[in-house]
Amino acid sequence: MTDVRELARAFRASVPTDDPVEFLRARFDAGLAWVHYPAGLGGLGLPREQQAIVDEELAGTPSNDPRRIGIGLGMAAPTVLRHGTPEQRRRFLRPLWTGEELWCQLFSEPGAGSDLAGLATRAVRDGDGWRVTGQKVWTSMAHRARWAILLARTDPDLPKHRGLTYFVCDMTAPGVDVRPLRQLTGEAEFNEVFLTDVFLPDDLRLGAVGEGWAVARTTLMNERVSIGGGSLPRGGGLIGMLTSLWTDRPDVRTAAAHDEMMRLWVAAEAARLTGVRARQQLAAGDPGPEGSAVKLAFAELAQRITGLELELRGAEGLRHDDWTMRHGEAVDFEGRSPTYRWLRAKGTSIEGGTSEILRNIIAERVLGLPAEPRTDTTVPWRELPR
Repeated sequence: MTDVRELARAFRASVPTDDPVEFLRARFDAGLAWVHYPAGLGGLGLPREQQAIVDEELAGTPSNDPRRIGIGLGMAAPTVLRHGTPEQRRRFLRPLWTGEELWCQLFSEPGAGSDLAGLATRAVRDGDGWRVTGQKVWTSMAHRARWAILLARTDPDLPKHRGLTYFVCDMTAPGVDVRPLRQLTGEAEFNEVFLTDVFLPDDLRLGAVGEGWAVARTTLMNERVSIGGGSLPRGGGLIGMLTSLWTDRPDVRTAAAHDEMMRLWVAAEAARLTGVRARQQLAAGDPGPEGSAVKLAFAELAQRITGLELELRGAEGLRHDDWTMRHGEAVDFEGRSPTYRWLRAKGTSIEGGTSEILRNIIAERVLGLPAEPRTDTTVPWRELPR
C-alpha cells in the first residue's frame, strides 16, 4: 500500500518552492494534486480521504486558490475525467489544477436557466468542427477564463433533453464576446457571453453527439456539492460570524432573536453534516441527487443568517461598504460588509439550480415521490413555445 504521508514528505524535501507554478506542476506530476484521480492525471488512484494527509504535509507550500479556480475544480475537472477522451484529460487537467488556465460555465441562458434543457444556443456541423451561435448569461469568471464548459443544441428536431451536445469552448476563439453584468451588490461578478458563429473543432466535443444532457448531469451534481458542500468546521462560516456578533454584542439581543439564533445554529450544523455525507458520496465517484439538498439548505441558510445579522445590527448594518463597479472574482461572504452579505445571499437560491428545481429533484429522485406532470418531454424542441 502507498504510504502517502512519506510520499508527500519526500516530495516536499526534494522539490524547491521558489517558483509556485513549477511547484504546482511538479505536485500534479507526482500524483499529489488530487490523490483519488488516476495516476498520470494528478492522482495515485487512492481513496479520497488520503488527500487530507497530503494537504497536511504540504501545508505552507505554494497552493492553488480554490475560489479562483472553483469552476474548473468543482465542475469541469470531474466532467472531463468521467466523459473526456484520454487526450482531453491530458490536455486540460494539469493547467486547470495549477490555475494556469481558468474555466467558466456556459450553461444558463436568458430563456433557459431553471429549465436548462430548453436552451437555444445552436451548434451546427461544419466540416471537422461545429459553428456555435447563442447567448449565455450569469457566467462567473468569463472575463478571465481560457476555457468554458458549454452545452448547446445540435438537433432541434429531437425532444429537448435528447438534442444537446456538450463541448469545451475556447474563450479566445473569434466570435466570443464577454460583457459584464452588474448585479445588486454593485459588482459585475457575472457576465453575459455572446457566441457568434464560433468555430469549435470536433475534438473539443465532450461525450457523444446528442448525449450532452447526460454529461451535463455529471457537471450539475458536482456543482451542487461544490456550492453547498464546502468543508467548514463546526460553527464556522456565516453561522460563526453571526454567533460572534451574538456573543460580542449583548446590546443587540432580543428574546425573539434568541429563538431564531438557536434554530439557525441547529440548521447550520445539520446542513454541515449533510455536506460531509455528500462529499463522501462524491469521493465514491457518485455525487448523487442528495447534493441538491445540501445546496438548497445552503441557499436558505445564507439568506436567513444574513437577514438576522442585518436585523440585529439595525441602522449600522445598512452601511454598504462599496458600490463601485468592479469584476468580483469570488463571493466574499466573510470579508465584506453585512449589507454585501445580505444582498449577495439573494443570488444563492438562483445560481447552481434554483431552489424550486432542487425541490423537484429531491422530491422525485431522493424521496421517490410522483413526478411533476410534464408535457414537453416527447415533443421536438423546435415545436415548444418560447
